[in-house]
Amino acid sequence: MSQVRVRFAPSPTGFFHIGSARTALFNWLYARHTEGTFVLRIEDTDKERNSEPFLKVIYDSLTWLGLNWDEGPGKGGAFGPYRQSERGEIYQAYLQKLKDADRIYEKDGAIWFRLLGERYEVYDEHRQKTVTKVRTAPTVITDRIRGHVERVEDEDFVIIRSDGNPVFHFVNVVDDIAMQITHVIRGEDHLSNTSKHVELFKAFGAPVPEFAHIPLILKQNGPGKMSKRDQGALVEEYQRRGFLPDALVNFLCLLGWNPGDDREKMPMEEIVRLFDLPGVNQSNARFDEKKLAHMNMVYLLELPPGEFLARSRDYFEQQGVSDALTADEAYFREVMLLSQPKIKGFEELPAYTAYFFTAEFPIDEKVKAKVMAKGEPKTRLSEVLALVPGMDLSSDEAIENTIKNLAESSGQGFGAYQSIIRLALTGTNVGPSITGIIRVLGRDKVRQRLEQFLQTL
Repeated sequence: MSQVRVRFAPSPTGFFHIGSARTALFNWLYARHTEGTFVLRIEDTDKERNSEPFLKVIYDSLTWLGLNWDEGPGKGGAFGPYRQSERGEIYQAYLQKLKDADRIYEKDGAIWFRLLGERYEVYDEHRQKTVTKVRTAPTVITDRIRGHVERVEDEDFVIIRSDGNPVFHFVNVVDDIAMQITHVIRGEDHLSNTSKHVELFKAFGAPVPEFAHIPLILKQNGPGKMSKRDQGALVEEYQRRGFLPDALVNFLCLLGWNPGDDREKMPMEEIVRLFDLPGVNQSNARFDEKKLAHMNMVYLLELPPGEFLARSRDYFEQQGVSDALTADEAYFREVMLLSQPKIKGFEELPAYTAYFFTAEFPIDEKVKAKVMAKGEPKTRLSEVLALVPGMDLSSDEAIENTIKNLAESSGQGFGAYQSIIRLALTGTNVGPSITGIIRVLGRDKVRQRLEQFLQTL
């Protein structure tokens, strides 16, 4: 195992954002690529905003995405505890180190970190008061993605608030030191914090980890970073809608990383082999839900029948679709496998297959008006109904041949029969092949539905 140690450090203050998932993924990928260690650390010092249900969402989302952690809550490790709320004694010990080095002082009830350098006062127009500045050399950051970055820290900053709670900058650095983190991979929006963090690392006399600030995810429409309020921003939404986690992970990999060619769908083993920080883009990545839906469809089409059936049943149970769940198992299987090549996601299945599981399905009146306006649909339907008792239903090909032979004998095309049969059997004009529908519904259901529809004309 290599010496690489990376961490993902979410706060349990809200639902799990797609940007957080991508940050976790890039850390996980780098750990797996280097045969290093992936640490999960929970930053829960904000007592007012933290929530145990949101913490469970983090664990569940990471597990669903397949991002298993090597150290952290539930796994343990040599550098625990892994929740900041349980690390108070560690923070006190590190605070004492800064005190012994004369790098902290108290002001307005808070504890401030003292920068080294010549001090001078200047009037700050924005804050409308005189502030103390510090002349310091630029903090140089060699970022694995952004390259050479220089930042100037010219003001002391708070590390312990007046209420006694530690500030993010302080606990973040202390934990990275204590947990021996070697690479900090996080969103570009944290780049502005990094100079503060480097100053703290130096004050502790600790080695500065390598930084890699990954590009932001932009919202689908308009400028700006994708927020938790934007459509498609929450991982839970994709779980609820029945997306495949492998498809979402594959999609997230390509938001800001390029494998070096035009490939999109890639097995995880290949992604792990190819993933490295030089392949991460500097430019921000725009979220594209249509592209994600297409990726999901590609994965869906390739699911083995047994797995597709199991996931279909799970989704119907989640949605409480009783008609499908009480159907004969062999019939349910036939309906699902007939539908698999046609749907883009599991969320489409209940509506797409509803007419298979009940005789009380609605007729789309617009479709009906369109179908009934062409040719002699009533005559065509009567001709098909007459053939149903002796029709060979053993295969789609046999059914198609029967209808084609009927069409030829009547001087019609296949389409003259297809649209009216579909309308009578399903109430709509979309769905699987008409021959597949006839085969799966079976002789009795087909006869009953054709007769019933004819009676309404």
